[in-house]
Amino acid sequence: MKHSEVRNRIISTASSLFYKNGYNSTGINEIISESGIAKATLYNHFKSKEDICIAFLDFKHALFINDIKEFTREKEKGRTQILALFDYLRLFFQDKEFNGCWGIKTVAEIPQDNLKIRKVIQGQKVEFLELIIVLVKTNLRTDNEEEITTIARRIYLMYESAVVESHLHQKDWPIKEAKEICSQIIS
Repeated sequence: MKHSEVRNRIISTASSLFYKNGYNSTGINEIISESGIAKATLYNHFKSKEDICIAFLDFKHALFINDIKEFTREKEKGRTQILALFDYLRLFFQDKEFNGCWGIKTVAEIPQDNLKIRKVIQGQKVEFLELIIVLVKTNLRTDNEEEITTIARRIYLMYESAVVESHLHQKDWPIKEAKEICSQIIS
């Protein structure tokens, strides 16, 4: 099997385990066993569990960003395209594998001084906020950069809280309410 295929299998397996069971509850031996590889093979691809975690975060984030960009792009221009963020989240919530935000779950499990993983998650959240800024800039009638950033940050906060609360309550009402608040913000 090719080097990249083995690496991708490790990342895919670790991603499933970390997302389902949590970073701290998933051991290296479990990743090795579930991947069907030898310990030496895992360490040929990753120096540490932390490096596997970063690959997991990058993998999940890349899928998310690509999917949400495509989902919103397919919607009608204007407010509908912005509100589509919450429609996407509702579909994500309805997936039987939904287990909240992988970044927030991971940051909650790492020590506060683990800046390596924390910075990766922060960078990914900034990238998501930048995506929202672009949506606001291209879909609302304002050229005021400060206003655009403020609106985008509010939408970001609504989205992130809807993820956490829908996961906590195992209901989609937080997503519906966040979408309604977002609608009021952008009216």
